[in-house]
Amino acid sequence: MSLKKFFCPDSIAIVGAARREGKVGHTILDNIIDFGYKGKIFPINPKAEVIHGMKCYKSILNVPQDIDLAVIVIPSQYVAASIEECGKKNVKGAIIISAGFKETGIEGAKLESQVLETAKKYGIRILGPNCIGISNYSCRLNATFAIGDPVEGGIAFMSQSGALITAILDWATMQEIPISKYVSVGNKSDISEIDMFEFWSKDPKVEVISAYIEGINNGRKFIDMALKVTRKKPIVVIKSGDTSAGSKAVSSHTGTLAGSTKAYSAALKQSGVIRARTVRNLFDYSAAFAYQPLPKGRNIAIITNAGGPGIMATDACEENQINLVNLEEKTVNKLKKFLPAAANFHNPVDVLGDALADRYRKTLEIIFEDKNVDAILILLTPQAMTQILQTAEAIVGTIRDANRKIPVFACFMGGKTVKRGIDYLIHHRIPTYDIPEGAVGTLKVMINYNDWLNRKVDKVKIFDFDKKTVGSIFNSCRKEKRFELGENESRLVLEAYKIRVPRAVTAKDIGTAKEFTKKVGYPVVLKIDSPDILHKTDVGGIKVGIRNDSELEAGFNEIINSVKAKKPDANIRGISIQEMIMDKQETIIGINKDPQFGPVIMFGLGGIYVEILKDVSFRIAPITESDARDMIEEIKTIKLLKGARGAKPSDINSIVEILLKISQLVTDFPEIMEMDINPLFVKAEGLGSIAGDVRIRISQ
Repeated sequence: MSLKKFFCPDSIAIVGAARREGKVGHTILDNIIDFGYKGKIFPINPKAEVIHGMKCYKSILNVPQDIDLAVIVIPSQYVAASIEECGKKNVKGAIIISAGFKETGIEGAKLESQVLETAKKYGIRILGPNCIGISNYSCRLNATFAIGDPVEGGIAFMSQSGALITAILDWATMQEIPISKYVSVGNKSDISEIDMFEFWSKDPKVEVISAYIEGINNGRKFIDMALKVTRKKPIVVIKSGDTSAGSKAVSSHTGTLAGSTKAYSAALKQSGVIRARTVRNLFDYSAAFAYQPLPKGRNIAIITNAGGPGIMATDACEENQINLVNLEEKTVNKLKKFLPAAANFHNPVDVLGDALADRYRKTLEIIFEDKNVDAILILLTPQAMTQILQTAEAIVGTIRDANRKIPVFACFMGGKTVKRGIDYLIHHRIPTYDIPEGAVGTLKVMINYNDWLNRKVDKVKIFDFDKKTVGSIFNSCRKEKRFELGENESRLVLEAYKIRVPRAVTAKDIGTAKEFTKKVGYPVVLKIDSPDILHKTDVGGIKVGIRNDSELEAGFNEIINSVKAKKPDANIRGISIQEMIMDKQETIIGINKDPQFGPVIMFGLGGIYVEILKDVSFRIAPITESDARDMIEEIKTIKLLKGARGAKPSDINSIVEILLKISQLVTDFPEIMEMDINPLFVKAEGLGSIAGDVRIRISQ
């Protein structure tokens, strides 16, 4: 069934319609009637004859006409039977308002599974359970128990929390934010954000998709969907449950298992979804996308009647990498002809504290004509002579009459004094903020989205690797009930995927070790080779910088003795003697299997940069070349790789290649639960990268 019938049904049945005010079944029926729904309404209540003058039916099976949508508001234990009746009546869509399902625990989860099984038998799509319903302005449908009315406009809003919807709807009504459609998905037993986003991507009346999400059930499917939808229209999401305490709350609230914060951030970023950190951000961003055209570039012009706010806005622009544009000479000359001599004619343009509405209007008209300007921010502080409302009217009129369309943001700073002006701007759909940083932050988000739309779409590269060898290694480990690969096995996995490793040999005696050093030379690194030892340093299992035979012999014996003393039961296969990589930059690549999204890839500089500064980036596998380059560019210490203070640039292209190879490895072998290449030695530009040490853990 198309979701269209959820938003624009020709007929609707309320199973559990109630006679008494204050009951949910009564409120939903009231809302459907009061909002002006034009379709047929059938109250279902076996104990009532008439509600609101409408005939009541004992069962949905008694309704003499076809029904598009059922809204179910009865105790949870009776819902499965109600869905059975819906199936027999050929109803293809049901909104289950009722709570008492998987959010309550094991017994509730069993009930929910029973409901879903029955629905699937009849091909019924389910919204909920444990939700507040659905509303659509264009079809005059409000099948919810929320207070407040949606406003006509281009924003569609989905929430996993019904209570949050009621608060947001009230706030949005007051702010005239054009949420024309809103949906509460509740436990997402069937219809989820994936269904809603795909449906809204095809709805011409939806310009912006916004959502509150607690968890995502199918991470890979979500990314694939979002990659397509965000090419058509923006998705703005606020994701909760980031802290450990928040994650527990999510699980108990909706029964959704919360994935890791890093995985969610990576998934949203690489699929083009805009992440809002607060509800205020969510609607600042959504309203701006709905109200204004996208900026074509990063050049902003600022108009202000006070120096301080102008400086604040300038600082915010620099922090957000937005250019304070150099106005054209003819623009400056035009401004000089009418602005007072004490004004600032260059960006930010200070029209002075005594500016009336006509000075703002004329300045805005002239700046609109400057082709270098991609966006305009208008700041106003209330002086004794400031014409608040008239200035707002001048801004709206100038934008309406301008011969080109660029985004315009307003920041009227203050409270009671500026309220009439703010209300006027909001009513005429000009994004308005109380501080400059809010406006600049929103502009930054719009610029980033425009960059996303203009970004080249690349596909995941597929390499030809020796999968057979890797599969054989993993199978052998499982047969031996070993799930941590040994040093040599891990090296063989990397070599099968054409990732360079240092030359090495596993020596059981000092003679073999010396033969190897004669071939490769000194210095070398010594490492214990044991499948039972994960962290070699903890047991004295590593010696670095061995420079001659005497150091080799001493180091060899010290490692053996230390390991035997600290881990007497360890299976020691020998000592791995490896060439020591010189003249390099140390980086790290890590893999962790997330329950929702699968393999999460981490990249960063090694050593203190990862251990103390945690300067790392994340993406979900499989990744594209663009994703890999973005990961590298994201770390704060990127300048060290690019060659700081006269140092030679590192071979960034080789890092990209290894990230892509690791991405394919963990995609080809989903049994890889954890993997670390630490360090990954990156040589100078053109000389490649070498995996110094690798640890791999597979699933049982």
